[in-house]
Parts: sequence; structure tokens; C-alpha cells
Amino acid sequence: MADDPVILFDAECVLCSANARFILRHDTAAYFRLASIQSVAGAAICRRHGVDPEDPTTLLLVEGARVRRDSDAILAIYQGLGFPWALAGVFRLIPAALRDPVYRWIARNRYRFFGKRQSCWVAPPEYRDRIL
Repeated sequence: MADDPVILFDAECVLCSANARFILRHDTAAYFRLASIQSVAGAAICRRHGVDPEDPTTLLLVEGARVRRDSDAILAIYQGLGFPWALAGVFRLIPAALRDPVYRWIARNRYRFFGKRQSCWVAPPEYRDRIL
């Protein structure tokens, strides 16, 4: 499990937390581990990869030495969930130079559009072994 990909997400963001729940429910192979950017482990990983945990502007997918962010991270995660979610990979046909500005616009406005939690989302007990 130490080599499993780690998804770092903003647990104060309603959209990000909903996405984390979705991933946990649909990752039947338990391939991904998740870490809140607000957690000690998540903040350390973020800093190591140049993301300010106090002002997260992206979701990160850390796969060993490889780090994906923005739309590449989202597409890699959904492809990792298998069929039918892997069909999202068709969006790779759109260049990242076009996908990422849309991702960043949503990320900048995520609290306004979807809301912000007063406390971080906590995973249900059945998923705790997959949370850092």
C-alpha cells in the first residue's frame, strides 16, 4: 500500500470532499489512498511538491516520483477507477493548455460555487485505512 497513488484534496471544499467520497465508493480495487491537504501528512506532501497547503489551488495525484495536478490529475484518477469512469480519458484529446484554465477557474471559485465546510470532511470508518 505504500506505493499506491495518493490523492491530495481540499477537505474544506464541498466539491472536493464530494469527489473524495465518490472516489472511495467507486475505487473497488482500493487502488488510491487519499490525504486531506489540511492534514499533517497531506500538508507535508503538498509542500514537497510546491503547493501551499494554506491556499490549495489544485488537487494533486502523487504516483511515486510522478506528480499530476489540475486536469491531468482528475483524468488520471477517473481512468484509474476503471469502466465506465475511465471514459473521461477522452478529454485528454483536448490539450491541457485548454483544459487547465477551466480547471483553475473552477478551483479558484470552488467555495463560491459549491461552499466551504466549517470543518474538514472525515472519511467513514470503512475507508479509514485508505486515508493518510
